[in-house]
Amino acid sequence: MNPTKHILVIRFSDIGDAAIAVPVLRCVLQQNKNIKITVATKAFLKPVFETVKGVDVVTAHIRGKHKGFKGLLKFYSEIKENNYTEIADLHGSLRSTVIKSLFKLKNVSSKTIDKGRAEKRNLVAGKEFKPLKTTIERYAAVFRALGCQVDLSKDIVPKNPDLPSKIYDLLGRDSKKWVGIAPFAFFDTKMYPIDLMEQVIEYLSKTNIFKIILFGGPKDESELERLSTAYPNTVFTFKKITFEEELQLIAHLDLMLSMDSGNGHLAAMYGVKVITLWGVTHPYAGFYPYKQPKEYALLSDKEKYPLIPTSIYGNKAPEDYKEVMRTILPQHIINKIEEVLKP
Repeated sequence: MNPTKHILVIRFSDIGDAAIAVPVLRCVLQQNKNIKITVATKAFLKPVFETVKGVDVVTAHIRGKHKGFKGLLKFYSEIKENNYTEIADLHGSLRSTVIKSLFKLKNVSSKTIDKGRAEKRNLVAGKEFKPLKTTIERYAAVFRALGCQVDLSKDIVPKNPDLPSKIYDLLGRDSKKWVGIAPFAFFDTKMYPIDLMEQVIEYLSKTNIFKIILFGGPKDESELERLSTAYPNTVFTFKKITFEEELQLIAHLDLMLSMDSGNGHLAAMYGVKVITLWGVTHPYAGFYPYKQPKEYALLSDKEKYPLIPTSIYGNKAPEDYKEVMRTILPQHIINKIEEVLKP
């Protein structure tokens, strides 16, 4: 049967935002009949969206052949005959606006995310310190505006994917609990000091209860190598497995320890327990990992640093706020991990 709705979903970046969208896409497909979803995104995010059964992906090379207005015209020409009936704009950017405007010429309607910019400005300015609407609810609202049923409480997380043998070659097949640690963040003000994180890794690794799996990217490689060499039961994944395999591994973790960053959202989309560490950002801004208890968030001391949150994304902070995360003690993190993973 041909779908009655074919929704083009636009979300060009980033990893965390893509991961937050995954449960919403699952719910749309699980709870509505005769709907097809295609996501327009960057190529490197394709594996994230493809974790949702039934989702197709079209890749936009916005730093290459689809760069600029002429590039977006080319992208539109490549996808315009795909019979989209509606557009769900989860990005709300200039690029997505251009795409929507072009499709409007074909009478394709659209709904766009309300980013809540005014509320977020008030939160950062200290005018209203209260929880804002979450990003995942903002995404869900776009689909509801298109007439879709979206009940996140009824989300069915699929069975974990089978792990390839190379992951067991990397981690072994013992009975240790798998604890993922993503010790890095794009902005330093969102990154737990590495000397303190090393204390956490040292303790966990020496218990012989946990297998510590470190996640990071190209600029983190030397530090990942150093930490994995320095401590037993500690490995890192960068360059050893593909991104697709990394996602499969994350789905099998017993716990993820993350900053306010993408890895926490990747784990949460699979239903993995996620402990998050917060610096100059705050869960009230709406980026708390999906369905995680609020007790799993360890926050910097707001009494000592009353301007928290100093920004929504962690890109702005007074000079004397650069060390706010030192108010989260390594022992507090260790205690929380042991509490969450206790039998």
